[in-house]
Order: sequence, then C-alpha cells, then structure tokens
Amino acid sequence: MNVNTPPYWMVRSFGSATFTPAVLVSLVGITLWSIRQPASLTEGKELAVILITLAAVALGCAALTWVRPQRAGLSPPHIMLSLGFGGMLLGLLYDGAHAGPARLNDLCAQSAALGFLDSLKLHMEFLPGMHAGMLAGGLLAIPSLRLLRAHCGRYLCSLWAQNLMCSGWMLIGMTAGALWFSRWTLTSGENALSGMLGGMFMGMTWGMVLSVALYRGFFALRGGPPRVS
Repeated sequence: MNVNTPPYWMVRSFGSATFTPAVLVSLVGITLWSIRQPASLTEGKELAVILITLAAVALGCAALTWVRPQRAGLSPPHIMLSLGFGGMLLGLLYDGAHAGPARLNDLCAQSAALGFLDSLKLHMEFLPGMHAGMLAGGLLAIPSLRLLRAHCGRYLCSLWAQNLMCSGWMLIGMTAGALWFSRWTLTSGENALSGMLGGMFMGMTWGMVLSVALYRGFFALRGGPPRVS
C-alpha cells in the first residue's frame, strides 16, 4: 500500500463521521424551513432560529464523534440518533396532519409557560407521533446493530440498558430544549413552533451526547472500557 494512502478504516471513519451529521443537519434545516413564517424570515428572526439550531445540532454531532470515536463505519450512538431523528420526523408529519400548524403553534406557546414535567406531559399528550417515533427509532437501533455487527448479539442486555438510557436522555433533552428555545424565541417575536422544534432537535442531540459521556465515564471509573456504546 502506498505510504501516502490513508488506511481504509480511516477513510470509512471520516466518511461516516461527516456524512451522517450532514444528513441530520440537512433534515433539521429542511424541516424548520418548511414551517417558517416568510415575514419573520425577511426580518431575519426566523433565519436566526434556523441557523442557531443547525449550528447546535452540528456541534452536538461533532461532540458525539469525539466522545465516542469509531474506527470504521457508524458508531452505535450515531445509528440510534439517526433512527431517532427519522422516527421523530415521521411522527411530526403524523401530528401535523392531525393537528395542523396553527394548533401546534398554540400548543408550543402554551407549553413554553409551563414547568418541565407539565410541559413533558403536554407534549406527549398532543404530540404523540413525535415522541413515539423517536422512541421507536431508538429501539430499532438494536436489531439494526445486530444486522450490521454480528458480535453485538453477545451483549444484548447491555445494548438494551444503554438504549433505554439514551432514549431517556433524548426525551429529557427534547423537552428541556423545547422549553428553553421556545421561551427565547417567543421573547424575540418568533413563532413558537419553530422554536419548540429547534429546541427539540438540539436537546435530543445533546441528550445523546450526555448519555454516551455518562455511560463511558462510568466504565472509565470502573477501570475498563465499555464493550458496546
């Protein structure tokens, strides 16, 4: 092999570490652009919401790659985050079709004034598709990993435990991000729906980062690296 040619696993790692975040950021951008308010966009307010969300999601994906480096292919957290994003977006289509943008916007404005638990309850009651889709997407990571990596079947219990922890942190992040960002955007004169969704995307990404960091930190304190994460 030519000494100037990088090893194959480095090429695959670089590709997966850049392609997957690029897809996720693109999906977030398309979603927020599709629900934009043209008048606010002209004033630059909605554009700021979109750009802040994209930057936060991209930084979260970069942090996830740093916390959980992968020599080749996609890491399990990237697979789970990608499937969770996909399920969340499919659920959003379901919720939007049943409630409509105007009602969802009113819901987001209402939840911004609530506490964390009340807001979580309201979101899960009126946005069931988004939450069910995110959780279902995370669960699909288990059979997906078994197809991509045969050895993962040996650590199925550990995978389930980590999957549930990651799903829980993503759910917490979705609600916390939605509360914080929707409040900020409402005070800036923005529509509540874009702020809530932007906060959910950011919170979900950083919830995964925090979950993986805690998981790997726990094993580091025990003196041994995690076998799956």
